[in-house]
Amino acid sequence: MTRVVRCFLRNRRRVLLGRRSDAASPDSGYRDVPSGRVDGTDPSVGTAGRRLLREAFGSETGDFEFVRAGRPLPEGDGAADAVLPVLFETDTRPGTAEGAFDDVEWVDPTAIRTRETAPGLWTAWRRVAPTVETVRQDRTHGSAWIAARALEVLRDAATEAETWETVAAVARDLRTARPEMAAVANAVDRAVAAAEPVPAEPDAVVDCAVTVLDAVLAAGDGAAQAAVGRLGDADATAVATLSRSGTVRTALASLSPDRLVVAESRPEREGVGVAERAATDTDAAVTLTTEAGLPTALTEVDVDAALVGADAVTPAGDVVNKTGTRILALAARDAGVPTYVVASTLKIRPADGGESVPEQPSPPEAVYDGDADVSVHAPTFETVPGALVDGVATEEGVLDADGIRAAAEAHADNAAWTEQVSE
Repeated sequence: MTRVVRCFLRNRRRVLLGRRSDAASPDSGYRDVPSGRVDGTDPSVGTAGRRLLREAFGSETGDFEFVRAGRPLPEGDGAADAVLPVLFETDTRPGTAEGAFDDVEWVDPTAIRTRETAPGLWTAWRRVAPTVETVRQDRTHGSAWIAARALEVLRDAATEAETWETVAAVARDLRTARPEMAAVANAVDRAVAAAEPVPAEPDAVVDCAVTVLDAVLAAGDGAAQAAVGRLGDADATAVATLSRSGTVRTALASLSPDRLVVAESRPEREGVGVAERAATDTDAAVTLTTEAGLPTALTEVDVDAALVGADAVTPAGDVVNKTGTRILALAARDAGVPTYVVASTLKIRPADGGESVPEQPSPPEAVYDGDADVSVHAPTFETVPGALVDGVATEEGVLDADGIRAAAEAHADNAAWTEQVSE
């Protein structure tokens, strides 16, 4: 059976649609996504999709990050042979495509339902779009990324919903999907609160989810620039970090330090990928170390500052982040250099959101998989006392204690919709 991949290419919240040329398809004039056959040289659907995108846009493989493949389209919904939807992420927005399309445009996926598109395109999107479960299970990306995906889930659910109850059920599931990541619940609450009064019309929730999604994506850039400004004022040319944070990555790319120390972030070791990416994105001399090696690494590399992301910031100013962050902050204090946290205000917990760190251990076998009677202590997150943090850089600037409390109170107000009874 012939297998055909249908490639959705996403940049931030928009996906690429092309208008079919007369020569390429009987569906000429329809909007569609790049698609083509899987051939014998493709070891997977992902590599087939990447090949097709390279052929269409003339870009290198690294420009397209494979996200996921979806279940094949059902028969009778635009599926001739086996049609396999796949999703890729890109940092750029190609404006032209060779061969199949006369022109391309970048649209919110919900536009698929109102445009004249090839058959089955919305169904294909829903097969690769994020879900509550993908938000719950993502252990690769930072909380800002996951919060953006949660808003996409809310947007798509509201697009299809006929009643407020359906939307509210999805919103409540999303709020509890990642209790350790304040940004997820805060983003959902902000979108629903903006659509008030509750019960809100589903269309209003769609519009508000899109608006908040844009704000969330912009907030990361704003927080990164606030961090760059603070580090620039301090003439920081050597920086230490750990774990994976998209906002930290943006800040480092803009700051372009001479030297960078990255802790590997055991046990998942996502810091290895961070170091590799930094070696590509920046001109810095990159040193990869373990958390245990941080104190000596900061001295040997002569680090000027530590910069980390956050999964949450408490109303009191403490920071919840990947384990190892406290070691870095303590080592920075001993070395006499500041520690800055870069995070959007969405990562500040509501005023009544509690201070504890959710229990979410890493897989024990990642630390020890032997046969001895050995217990494993491998927490994923820890709390870093605010006394070890020299500033929290957000899209609203570097916040002091009063600024953090004000943001926490605003988030608590947005969460009030959960207490309102649906009519």
